Amino acid sequence: MPVLQLSEANIIGTIIAFILGLFIVPVVIMYSEKKGLMDLPNARKIHSHPIPRLGGVAIWICTVLSFFALIILSYYPYRSLLSGLLLGGSLMFLLGLIDDIYGLEAKFKFVIQITIASIVFFLGVKITTLFIPFIGLIHVHPILSYFGTIAWIVGISNAVNFIDGVDGLAGSVITISSVSLGLLAIALVPSDNVSSLIAFILAGSMLGFLTYNFHPAKIFMGDSGALFGGFILASLSILYQMKTGDWKMYLPLLVLAVPIIDIAFSTLRRILKGISPFVADAEHIHHKLLKLGLSQNKAVLLLVIFSIFMGWIATFIANSDTTKYFIYAVIISTVMIILNRYAKIGEGK
Repeated sequence: MPVLQLSEANIIGTIIAFILGLFIVPVVIMYSEKKGLMDLPNARKIHSHPIPRLGGVAIWICTVLSFFALIILSYYPYRSLLSGLLLGGSLMFLLGLIDDIYGLEAKFKFVIQITIASIVFFLGVKITTLFIPFIGLIHVHPILSYFGTIAWIVGISNAVNFIDGVDGLAGSVITISSVSLGLLAIALVPSDNVSSLIAFILAGSMLGFLTYNFHPAKIFMGDSGALFGGFILASLSILYQMKTGDWKMYLPLLVLAVPIIDIAFSTLRRILKGISPFVADAEHIHHKLLKLGLSQNKAVLLLVIFSIFMGWIATFIANSDTTKYFIYAVIISTVMIILNRYAKIGEGK
């Protein structure tokens, strides 16, 4: 089994994105408050006062700026499928931003999401093969490939958006999933350096955002951040699947277990009740944990531990050497957030 090494670009990209987040997120908070771009409380939401909802702007800016900073530093990660990843992610971010500011009907957003996913499909990010037990690797018919790819991208993007209902939950899950998918990309033979780089940059951007998003949150990521993060995770998992010729292509299912389980039960519950799957409600996993008496922090901690466990299993199966990097990433991320949170508490006092 080959010994894996994280590249300088992965480490530098993560650090740049995190540091940018520490400075850009406060600017977005001030701008949102000045322009009145706030998430207002209602019967479905659990916060009691208006909170800025444009955190996705900071996440997107940090990710893009970090990527271009690496290009300036001569870490140019060229690959043909990179355009689909960046273009699709930016379009999904723009859709979420418009929804955060003006509000869009769920069905209209769904149509636009399908359009964006279709663009990405024709740019080459697509499910082309599947591993069937006792049969082996089969090539998927182009029509099934199209519908399967669209369903996965749109489904995961919305699944991540659905779990963005408790302070720190969606950002934590995206961070853990990004690190896990980045390590899965490195474990490939040959390694997919582009996918791993994008994954680690996204993780760094999310870490910077999370320092302001844990309870009590000073800012929400909004649809712009959740759809952007969900889209990147969905696309990275497809790129991993495209380069895997065996049953390991299903490891992203473990990595994305939290949003997948939540959207699966939410969709089934709504269908059984005879209502549209697109109608928002307060019956997601995090809502149920809160109804059981758990605080926001405890509910988030429980789901984060589960996400870490599933990510660890996936990276261990891919290559046992990735396990140490996964543990390092979890420890370092936790320390960075705790230190920064205490620093901000000190500033407030």
